[in-house]
Amino acid sequence: MPSFYITTAIDYVNGSPHLGHAYEKVLTDVIARFRRQQGDQVHFLTGVDEHGQKVQASAKKRGIPPQQFCDEVSAEFRALLPRLNISNDDFIRTTEPRHKTVVQAVLQQLFDKGEIYKAEYQGFYSTRQEQFLQEKDRNPDGSWPELFGEVTEITESNYFFKLKHYQAWLVDFLTQKPDFIFPAYRQKQVLEFLKEPLNDLCISRPKERLEWGIPMPFDDGYVTYVWFDALLNYYSAVADKPGTWPATYHVIGKDILVPPHAVYWPIMLQAAGLPLPGGIIAHGWWMQRGAKMSKSTGNALNPLDLVTEFGTDAFRYFLIREMNVGQDSDFTREQFLVRYNSELANNLGNLVNRTLNMTTRFAGGVVPAAETTEELDLALRALWDRTRDEFIPLCEGFQFHTALERAMVFLTETNAYIEKRAPWKLGKSTDPKDQALLRTSLATMAEALRLAVALIQHVTPTTTEKINAVLGHQPGAVWADELVWGSRLTGVKVAESLVLFPRPAPPAKPATA
Repeated sequence: MPSFYITTAIDYVNGSPHLGHAYEKVLTDVIARFRRQQGDQVHFLTGVDEHGQKVQASAKKRGIPPQQFCDEVSAEFRALLPRLNISNDDFIRTTEPRHKTVVQAVLQQLFDKGEIYKAEYQGFYSTRQEQFLQEKDRNPDGSWPELFGEVTEITESNYFFKLKHYQAWLVDFLTQKPDFIFPAYRQKQVLEFLKEPLNDLCISRPKERLEWGIPMPFDDGYVTYVWFDALLNYYSAVADKPGTWPATYHVIGKDILVPPHAVYWPIMLQAAGLPLPGGIIAHGWWMQRGAKMSKSTGNALNPLDLVTEFGTDAFRYFLIREMNVGQDSDFTREQFLVRYNSELANNLGNLVNRTLNMTTRFAGGVVPAAETTEELDLALRALWDRTRDEFIPLCEGFQFHTALERAMVFLTETNAYIEKRAPWKLGKSTDPKDQALLRTSLATMAEALRLAVALIQHVTPTTTEKINAVLGHQPGAVWADELVWGSRLTGVKVAESLVLFPRPAPPAKPATA
């Protein structure tokens, strides 16, 4: 069984979860579930990043110890996972002993190899980004970009990692592996970045300025720079699990691709003699009226509000259906409702209701056997084969939004098949041919529904379970077998009804005087 190790970025505990965090978890979960369906042995890691100056400052502001602050906020991120039906196998916190041990071991190894040295630094420092800046980071007018927040000039001794020593190696690696970063144009951006000379990376902070971090193993007067600490979580979480490393994919937001994940991380691994991951998937941002949705801009949505109102699967479906992985996408409640009503309620929900209602009404609630193979039936089966055969490669290429569009076309055509066959008219006829067509129609509706929800189950797992339950179907262990048109529902007793996607309540009218 092939090993498939996938990770999300670890979330910084300096604020509560928002839509961007939720999307990354759902996207990674969809990939993980899809690979499990394909037969892979999946290990799915997520977690939180708990060190650094911003955490120390936030805890101080509240008058509590940093660890207590981390415990509270990390609990929020952990609680988000079951609400979104995330199937992670592990959750790592960078304050855990298993992580600290690995970080210090890697640091000591690199120090012993001469890859880390001590030097004095004089220059500019961004507390918000927790990084040292260069003149090239300024705006053309000499000011600092807003994302750096307050920038101060400092002079201090620190430890540096020989990053620039590996620049030529990294360029060669990316050139030889052009699909390392998805989407491909992001890799081109990294290579453009690498046309400028790299500086060595400052990987320590003096304890007199920052106490909240992992101590440097060779000098307890310093703690580890938060990025050098955080990136190692992907390895530290599985260091004791033989056969798991390297990761197959890291799923991250595009804003932390360069330089942390596309420059620091592969060079750190190469220097430490560790195998590199199979690739990096850099997703886009959720926008609102053209602006990035984030905590700092104050326009971030609380994902749990939508989950509470519409259900987990509807929320998961919208995120995956709406965003082309790697691109930015706009999020509005109005667009959410368009997808919810037209695709989930009117298309999938309608097919469920029709199948259960008509099977109960015309066949005593028992799915009959198909008896005819007229052109209408054959056309729907042919469409199913094309849909399945297109859907799987699209998912393998992370084109989930297009794959779901194909599934919706199949559901639309299934509902169109029902309109053309009109079982409600056939049910009134005593003609044996019409009765055979009726039984075939009911069998076809049930089988098409079973197949459609099997196809999208990695996106809507709970909905698939509910529909299988009312269809009286227990899926087999091999997903590919579940996607073959057949007669496995023949003779099965179905439920009378199932409400999956209820209409949202209309907004309350303002009170009048």
